[in-house]
Amino acid sequence: MTMTEQHDTVADETAQTAADPASPQVTGGGEAEATTQAPASDAATDGAVEAASETDAEGSSDADAAGAAGAGARRRPAKTADLEREGEVAADFLETLLDIADLDGDIDVDVDGDRAAVSIVDSDEGRVPRRLVGTDGKVLDALQELTRLAVQSATGERSRLMLDVAGHRAERRAALVTIAQQAIAEVRASGQQASLDPMSAFERKVVHDEVLAAGLVSESDGVEPRRFVVVLPG
Repeated sequence: MTMTEQHDTVADETAQTAADPASPQVTGGGEAEATTQAPASDAATDGAVEAASETDAEGSSDADAAGAAGAGARRRPAKTADLEREGEVAADFLETLLDIADLDGDIDVDVDGDRAAVSIVDSDEGRVPRRLVGTDGKVLDALQELTRLAVQSATGERSRLMLDVAGHRAERRAALVTIAQQAIAEVRASGQQASLDPMSAFERKVVHDEVLAAGLVSESDGVEPRRFVVVLPG
């Protein structure tokens, strides 16, 4: 190749690179040098979302872990109108689901603090099938996640709505309050920490709130699905 041909080749490559910013940059030696950055790993993104989800469920007890995972998965504070919108979208999704499965049930929508609260309740046509709750509420938990995803798809915002079926969560909440109060009394009497049985994120949140209201401290320990609450002396 002559000097003139080599000069023309380098000029053509330089012009092509300028036209395509994503293409590799050519150095004086003719070797390609990639300048684009690789996208952030999916694992890091998933970790941030998981940590933020744990914070939503359990409150301040796991806030440090969520903060370390980064602010990328945090959602903006929801307004009442936004929560009402979440409830409406969830209700439409659940009504469609019940119709497809030919199941009875009415939908109640409310706002509970900083969350939309949606309940499937018995209707005049019949009772809500208790199989929608499942063993230890596992079917209910799965249905809640599906409903949250449907809301997120419609609104573009990650949802923290709570779903109940046939009053299962309300009944479980009352039982958890009693369990928490017994643990609080035990810790105060003995001065020693007390560990409770493994619970879901929703159940741990109820216990954490009750312990906090009593002026004591609690934390979560263990790994899902065997994660549990430890009540500590004040």
